[in-house]
Amino acid sequence: MKNFPSWLNGAVFYEIFPASFMDSDGDGIGDIRGMISKLDYIRDLGCNAIWINPWYESLFKDGGYDVSDYYSVAKRYGTNDLAKEFLNGAHERGIKVLLDLVPCHTAVNHPWFIESCKKERNEYTDRYIWNDNVWVIPDFTCLRGISDRNGSVMTSYFDTQPALNYGFLNPKESWQQRYDEEGPQATKKELHKIIRFWLDMGFDGFRVDMASHIYKDDPTYEGHRKFWGEIRHILDTEYPECVLLSEWGRPKLSIPSGFHMDFLSEQNLPSFFSIFRDEKPFFSKRGEGDVTGFTELFENVYDAVKKDGLIFMASGTHDLWRLKQYLSDDEVKLCFLFLFTMSGVPSVYYGDEIGMRYLRDRSSVEGGFHRTGSRTPMQWERGKKNYGFSESDTPYITPDLSEDAPTVSEQAKDENSLLNFVNKMIAFRKNHRALWANAEYKTIYAEKNKYPYIYERTDGNECLWIILNPAARDEKIPVKINGEILYLFGNINLQNREIAGCSGAVIRKK
Repeated sequence: MKNFPSWLNGAVFYEIFPASFMDSDGDGIGDIRGMISKLDYIRDLGCNAIWINPWYESLFKDGGYDVSDYYSVAKRYGTNDLAKEFLNGAHERGIKVLLDLVPCHTAVNHPWFIESCKKERNEYTDRYIWNDNVWVIPDFTCLRGISDRNGSVMTSYFDTQPALNYGFLNPKESWQQRYDEEGPQATKKELHKIIRFWLDMGFDGFRVDMASHIYKDDPTYEGHRKFWGEIRHILDTEYPECVLLSEWGRPKLSIPSGFHMDFLSEQNLPSFFSIFRDEKPFFSKRGEGDVTGFTELFENVYDAVKKDGLIFMASGTHDLWRLKQYLSDDEVKLCFLFLFTMSGVPSVYYGDEIGMRYLRDRSSVEGGFHRTGSRTPMQWERGKKNYGFSESDTPYITPDLSEDAPTVSEQAKDENSLLNFVNKMIAFRKNHRALWANAEYKTIYAEKNKYPYIYERTDGNECLWIILNPAARDEKIPVKINGEILYLFGNINLQNREIAGCSGAVIRKK
């Protein structure tokens, strides 16, 4: 029995950046009512789970990851009642929903932080990581001289994001509190309260931002293992069908720490994303890529975590350049063929299903900087203002104004479009349990600087081989295959053991 809620086995996620998805009131910013209006689209695409980026009240100096109220939906997005309506609508359509949880910092305008800045001790004095002398330059990024409190406060990322205090495992300075002292414990209890608040509203779990940055002196992550283990215990006891997705990027650490899923992006090693986004990506017609960095990493991680958790396989995220920055539509189709046949839980970043482009020329908006080009408004319909995203004359990010900008309406009518390909591949995955998350994976052929890439998926009832040749040239299939072609993109000749350029196939072994 796998150690995660059963619904994850067949889950296909869709990531929504709320400000950019659908604007219902014409202010140029996406909102919850707009999201509700597109639930049928997400369901009909085939996705049965949604990951929502932060929709809390915020300063929006970092795209909503600078929270000023953990218990309220940002006014620009709607209300808590609308949030419940969205959740009810999703659940009526068989769609689970995860919310981004931001545990490591708040915004500088959060009431907790405003109180902590006061020189008089109060309930929130120890809610953030302050040293005790403003004149001493600390060895961490900080804000100094911002109030009459004598000290500097640590920041997590931008200057608008003061770090919450969960304490230190081994304090070395007088101002460093142990993790079990009153202040850090109050912070942890508040996080538990926040988690219960949104789960009680109806959410099905969380994607946890910066999950490995709770403690600042935990090189072995033993403290993190205990910290997230406590939260996992809350879920297992009170909300057994709810899940935790980690932004840690090291599943061998995060899964034993209590998470059900994590991304694959080990430090200083070829990551999952590199096969799409390298200077010479494997999934390119140029045929100059190398898949072995990925396969060696994947096999190592997969073998370590497959009994207890899953690898989250995303087409992209709000922090990454889009696939179309590097690849053509056919190359992206092969990426999706890979995503929906590979081990783990696949996820589609909004707009990737129509091949929305990364817009390098967009100026930074709300702390996006280079990420802004991946957060442009969703392109729904040709001929409508802002492609149907908003009636505003000034959407908060200017959309793709190219004459050939892809849209949902046009691709829905084109049988050979990327959108319809994604829809068909999700349906294909749904109909073959050997492609689901808990089915077994084995590399059949992956050689350095060579094509194709072949792997096996099996659930005990069906054994499937997936053959991928993104290179434009024809390639010999270096292993003997005897089976039935279930899905084909491009061309393949099993008798002659040849696969055409930019082709992929799913074979049921006899």
